[in-house]
Order: sequence, then structure tokens, then C-alpha cells
Amino acid sequence: MKMTNLAEELSSNAYPGRGIVIGKSADGKYAVAAYFIMGRSENSRNRVFVEDGMGIRTQAFDPSKLTDPSLIIYAPVRVLGNKTIVTNGDQTDTIYEGMDRQLTFEQSLRSREFEPDAPNYTPRISGILHVENGGYNYAMSILKSNNGSPDSCNRYTFAYENPAAGEGHFIHTYLCDGDPLPSFEGEPKLVGIEGDIDTFTELLWNNLNEENKVSLFVRYIDIASGSYETRIVNKNGAV
Repeated sequence: MKMTNLAEELSSNAYPGRGIVIGKSADGKYAVAAYFIMGRSENSRNRVFVEDGMGIRTQAFDPSKLTDPSLIIYAPVRVLGNKTIVTNGDQTDTIYEGMDRQLTFEQSLRSREFEPDAPNYTPRISGILHVENGGYNYAMSILKSNNGSPDSCNRYTFAYENPAAGEGHFIHTYLCDGDPLPSFEGEPKLVGIEGDIDTFTELLWNNLNEENKVSLFVRYIDIASGSYETRIVNKNGAV
């Protein structure tokens, strides 16, 4: 697969929606995860990421303007032992609870499908990073409607064992802006993971569409020790 330039990919797409990037740092020392949200409506833009234990959650920036919390307030990131779960909805909890009962990542998602937000039927995208005893692998999933039809759910899971240093995969909810919004197609895009956590955070944030970007989460997990660093950037409240 040809490697996609992540900065160019983001800067050329005004509305990829929500996006997950997972991979390994260029020096091979860190498992890398990033999640961003974008919004077109006032309700969707009225959000920030906040830390919640070892994970994060979304909350309303201005609670008085929150009209419908059902699909925008959730925990995008949770940690279960040596597993870090990253998703674009409350399926984070579904995966956490399923894997806590010894189900696999894929099995845990069998009870879920795309979001019920007609006519977009936003895909549910999910990722999981497994760091243990100096080893690292990850998987990604997308649950999407069948070419915009709500009658069928298409399920795709992609697993990456012993990922190469400096490489990652990028999956997002929408191909581009539109009405209705067209769902992501194909397998996750191969992208480069550049620099330390601050360099990578800046690359992502600076190339997201200025009008539509809302919040960004980035985490670097030390593969040898399991310790981690996190960066959160919120457009709301930024100086």
C-alpha cells in the first residue's frame, strides 16, 4: 500500500468528520494513538475533550447551548489493563465491557452498528492498542451502512501485528463534506508517524480544517514500560 502524507490528507479534506490514527513512533519506542472530532452544527462544535481517569470524555463547552447529547457526549478513550480503546461513540463502553468478559474486539462490536443519524448513518469507527511485555499490536474497525441504506450493516476489522516504526493507519467517518455525508470507503490509509508527541500533535491540529475542527487527543505509550503521555487540544477555550 502506498503511504499517504497525513498532513496533505488532512489539509485537503474540509470534513473527514471524526478520525482515528494508530501506529508506532518513528523511533520504535511508542505506540501512538490519536483521535479528533470535527463539527458542522453548533451542537456538534460545542464540545471539548477532558481527561477522565486514564481515558478522556467529551463534554459541552457551553452547557446552555447543548441541545442533543445522545451522539456527541461519550468517552472516546478508555483503558482496560494493557489495552487502550479509542472510538467515535459510546461503543467505547461496549468494547470495554465485552473485552472485560473475555470477548474479542470484533465480538464486542457485534451488538452495535452505525449511528442512527439519518440520512448520514455515520459509521462507528473504533481502534484498540495492545501493549504488553514489550510487544505491541493494534486493530481498527468500521461499522457502516450498506451504501447509505439503513437496512444492512457492513462490518470490517483490520488487525496489525508487530507494526513497523514510523508507520500507522488512519480511518475516518466521512470521505469528505457533502449532504448527506458519504461514508469512508476502503481499508485504513497507511500514513507516516512523525516526531515526538508534540510534533505529531501540531501536525494533526494545524492541518485540520480551521472552521470545522473541534478537539484532538494524542497519546504516546512507552512500549517497554506501558507509561504514557497525553496531549489534548480544544478549539473552544483556546487562547
